[in-house]
Amino acid sequence: MDRRDFLKQSVFASGIALVPSFLKGMEFLTPDQLSGYKNVIIIQLSGGNDGLNSIIPISNDIYHSLRPTISKKTTQTLKITNDLAFNDNLRAIKELYDQGEVSIINNVGYPNPNRSHFRSTDIWQTASDTNQYLSTGWVGRYLDANCQHPYQAIEVDNSLSLTMKGNRMNGIAVSDPNQLYRTTREPFFNKLVDNTHKDMLDEDNQGYLYKTMLETYSSASYIHETSKTYKTNIEYPQSSFAKNLKTIADFIISGLKTRVFYSSLGGFDSHVNQLDSQDRLLGIYSEAVGALVKDLKKNNRFKDTLILTFSEFGRRVKQNGSRGTDHGAANNVLAIGGSLKKPGVYNELPDLSNLDTNGDIKYNVDFRSIYATILDNWLEVDNKNILNRDFSKLTFI
Repeated sequence: MDRRDFLKQSVFASGIALVPSFLKGMEFLTPDQLSGYKNVIIIQLSGGNDGLNSIIPISNDIYHSLRPTISKKTTQTLKITNDLAFNDNLRAIKELYDQGEVSIINNVGYPNPNRSHFRSTDIWQTASDTNQYLSTGWVGRYLDANCQHPYQAIEVDNSLSLTMKGNRMNGIAVSDPNQLYRTTREPFFNKLVDNTHKDMLDEDNQGYLYKTMLETYSSASYIHETSKTYKTNIEYPQSSFAKNLKTIADFIISGLKTRVFYSSLGGFDSHVNQLDSQDRLLGIYSEAVGALVKDLKKNNRFKDTLILTFSEFGRRVKQNGSRGTDHGAANNVLAIGGSLKKPGVYNELPDLSNLDTNGDIKYNVDFRSIYATILDNWLEVDNKNILNRDFSKLTFI
């Protein structure tokens, strides 16, 4: 890796990058422009969430027999159909489902699944094949091909994931817009801005560094000023994850010109004593998403928002000896939004009588088909330019 690539991939360079104010005009969406401006919120449940104990095949005897101590009982679920139920900690998601605002996409995965957290996360974030190693994420390539400003993709976190990194352009990572603004108003940044000229911004290593630092300075001002437009009075839970979703709501409703947001909730690696830990995390997720949707609905932004929730893999169908589950393969994905074309259970239930050789659920929906659907049908761009080949599209949006 040469020096310029190192700078480009560093947290400082890739985590906070926008176009300098003297090169590009700052933009935000006015109330009239907000209508119809679609955005996507991607949520990763990191660690491998157990889909079978989230969206539960409650009447399936195999499910109960292979999980004698960790299967969910009927009293611990919220009924969807006679055969399917939500974990009872997903109450807010169930309420959205009953309103026609949730699509459950079952059996999502990819060929030759990898059961390493790190590698499978890379595959999901880059949209690569199992044996293909990419240095850019699928959202980063979307930025490269279709966007003028890196702030059109924001990760609400302290660092930037591979998802948001492109060849020409990276998204930005920011957890606290006010802190970012204060940091970039230190004397060092002010002196840099005062003494930097356009002819210094060439494409060599030094020019790239100058440009990145100036972009950081202007991005902080833009996000700080624009996000002040709206501050919610909706009550959010006290979790850090809920705080991240509140920040996303502030950005969307303030008119920040962003198309893709990304956030994550960790802790789902449930090898030991799974029930209590997963139930707690699902409650955190559900309550935070419920508050987010309430906020967006109040401000007439939900119909233009799609919330996609995934995990890097599911869990083994059979419980292990520690009242937990080990790394699996295919899983369910949730799509939540006010403009779904096909809410409900999108495809067939997991076939627990026909597992793979590792005892895992087989996939029948390639996760990249979900990305292709979002790119083509929601963001209205050509998915082939981003995913490097054409994937079949689904009909949930």
